[in-house]
Amino acid sequence: MDWKTFFDRLGMNGTRWQWRIMRWERQLKGMSQGQVHPTEAFSLTRILIGANVVLFTLMALQGISMGLGMRAILSPPTQLLVQWGGQFWPLVLNQQEWWRCLTYAFTHGGLIHIGFNMVVLFQVGTLIEAEIGMGRYLILYTLTALTATFAGYLWHPFVPVVGASGSLFGLIGFAVVYYHRMGGSQSEYIRNFMFRWAVFAFVFGLLVGADNAGHLGGAAGGALIGLVLPFGVRARKKLAPLFNTLALACAGAILVSLVMLARSVLTS
Repeated sequence: MDWKTFFDRLGMNGTRWQWRIMRWERQLKGMSQGQVHPTEAFSLTRILIGANVVLFTLMALQGISMGLGMRAILSPPTQLLVQWGGQFWPLVLNQQEWWRCLTYAFTHGGLIHIGFNMVVLFQVGTLIEAEIGMGRYLILYTLTALTATFAGYLWHPFVPVVGASGSLFGLIGFAVVYYHRMGGSQSEYIRNFMFRWAVFAFVFGLLVGADNAGHLGGAAGGALIGLVLPFGVRARKKLAPLFNTLALACAGAILVSLVMLARSVLTS
């Protein structure tokens, strides 16, 4: 189909939409084949996956050294999860360990937990990062991690929480609203693709007893950002300084939080 002519007749920028649809088609085809375009080798999504895997590996190695054996890999005890950055609001409020509001999203409760979350992050994050850019993607990922954990505080403040699923639901909630705003058959296809992931992840969460409060908090935060984030070229250029500043602040917050976690582990 000649997408350029189609969108031109609708009074839209046919060239821009043709380029966008071609990019989506390449990404969806690659995702269905488990492939990523070579230019995405150093994407933020891959960096986030790498950080999660490294942290999980270090935690598992310490657990094994403590005599936990395979339990450290398959089902780490709560004490170990909290030691390695899990969210526990009494420690946040009483000992001012605010860095846990971000580090919990890099800590996982077992091989299946991190495996499932990283598959979702790879599938969903790759597409969204390519659409909105690395800076806005980092802001989205960070803010939805925060809305997820604050929802958990309102729901169950004394329950330890770990996992990236709050941010993942944030990405999905964002995508459903953002692509719905775009309109068009291709946007609707991606919106529905994301919605199916949300249903699948929610059902999986019910089966494993996941943090549904965090899921809802992340999804709500992502949906709100998807509702207000501009996607016009002119608006993006105008707001670029603001988003660049916010992205740097988010990157700094994550790095400082991980440093504080490392310091806590080393001194414990």
